[in-house]
Amino acid sequence: MTTGRYAPSPSGRMHLGNLMCCLLAWLSAKSKGGQVLLRIEDLDAQRCPRRYADAIIDDLAWLGLAAGPEPPVYQSERSAVYAQYFEELARRGLVYPCFCSRSQLHAASAPHRSDGQVVYAGTCRNLTPAEIAERAKTRAPAWRVRVPDEVIAFEDGHMGPCAENLARDCGDFYLRRADGVFAYQLAVVVDDALMGLEQGSSAACIALRLRLALERAEEIYLETSMCAERRGDTNLIELRRDAPDVWEQ
Repeated sequence: MTTGRYAPSPSGRMHLGNLMCCLLAWLSAKSKGGQVLLRIEDLDAQRCPRRYADAIIDDLAWLGLAAGPEPPVYQSERSAVYAQYFEELARRGLVYPCFCSRSQLHAASAPHRSDGQVVYAGTCRNLTPAEIAERAKTRAPAWRVRVPDEVIAFEDGHMGPCAENLARDCGDFYLRRADGVFAYQLAVVVDDALMGLEQGSSAACIALRLRLALERAEEIYLETSMCAERRGDTNLIELRRDAPDVWEQ
């Protein structure tokens, strides 16, 4: 059975862009006779209070899109699981501490893609143990994963065939913040594999799956731009309030 997922980050009330993403996940799985699981991506608990997650669950039930049959998974409750996989990468020498500040990363001299996104230059990639110990005296490090210098191909459900070289296009990316919070990339890869999800891949996620020796998901990735995710200001509070007028039109 095909298993898909809707994985909102509950930093506010659900809006129409969120609903579009939910419908895409729902229709993709249901068209193949599958199921949709709900995962609450609340890694940053301060930015994503539980009341917003509860509101999203209530909104989905009102819309008739309640996920199931499994209960929602909350990433904020799974740090111990992510730590196991992080430690495995560390044991194999695939992660390293990064002491770069935000200003250093965004400096004009730093490598940038044509769209302005910063490409990490690998500044801390080959620090010696002595250099790491010295820098750790004044700054807690974040942690990055070493990405392969190779082309990774995948199929985008909207854009078609895609390919990306992570070493060239983004550089080594964060897996854990300096405050100990695990990054989205690690959490989503681990959860997708453990939840048996068969769709939802990007170049970064595929690379990390390979690093962790996790089964690679079906190479279908539905890209939705931030513009789509934030499309309009209407949230579900307004839609539910105005529902009788909507149905009459």
